[in-house]
Amino acid sequence: MALSRRALLAAVAGSTLAGCGSSAGGGAAAPEAPEASASAAEVSGASGASAISEATPSEPPTTAPPAPPAPTAATASREPTRAELIARYVGTAPKEWGMEVTGVTTKLPAGESATALTFDACGGPGGNGYDADLIDFLRKRSVPATLFLNARWIDANPDVFKQLAADPLFEIGNHGTVHRPLSVTGRSAYGIAGTGGVGEVYDEVAGNAHKLAGLLGHPVRFFRSGTAHYDDVAARVVADLGERAAGFTVNGDGGATLSAAEVRQELAAAPPGAIVICHMNHPGGGTAPGVVAAVPGLLAAGRRFVRLSDVLR
Repeated sequence: MALSRRALLAAVAGSTLAGCGSSAGGGAAAPEAPEASASAAEVSGASGASAISEATPSEPPTTAPPAPPAPTAATASREPTRAELIARYVGTAPKEWGMEVTGVTTKLPAGESATALTFDACGGPGGNGYDADLIDFLRKRSVPATLFLNARWIDANPDVFKQLAADPLFEIGNHGTVHRPLSVTGRSAYGIAGTGGVGEVYDEVAGNAHKLAGLLGHPVRFFRSGTAHYDDVAARVVADLGERAAGFTVNGDGGATLSAAEVRQELAAAPPGAIVICHMNHPGGGTAPGVVAAVPGLLAAGRRFVRLSDVLR
């Protein structure tokens, strides 16, 4: 998607780009902090850390993609502590901010003709829904996808989480602990306050990473921040924690704000090699019917769908 189109969709989506409603810190926009180094004083900081929408799952696909690759040496090595990361980045100021920064993967490798569908579930007020129609359709058509799940959404939907985690069609990704833009200087996006330092970046990434590893029995490989905004230092912290920061090429549902016709249009126009972001936590919106309308035509044209781990090593 051209940058201008991305910017247009972001403007349309406004504070709901992440399809969540308000953040854990409330709906008021936090002022953007000036870029600054991580403070040495932060080294001494202490470590921080609903009903389920029931739906009868569809029959599992008759053919399923292979299991995600085993964790790499980087993910298997000892994870740095919160204090170690804070010390590592003392005096390091970010140079980039936004949805396309160094260290964030926004498309599949060059020459890859497949498309990666990714769906976020943001959790929190207004964000704990479950779009069973969407997931049932993906299962019916054996379309794999990467599901980025927030810790609050998992807590609100434990049974659904177990079903999704057990389905080899889907790969589970980390969508943060309380769904915050990832910044070391407190920058905000769409009125959602970002993390305020390296320590808070650690809390946002590692908090849910540890939760997911405990539930799944293995670490997850991919992380997407709340609103998909990062600075380059925060993206480096994600890598230090053994995960790969994920962005997107195509904003498929405008933060769960687009109509079914608009979602169909965005997905149908997704180029080969695209990472598409949509949302799976707003049943009754345009996402599910738009995906249902777009995917059959793409499959008929020979488009292949993959999970991120199928093509990103």
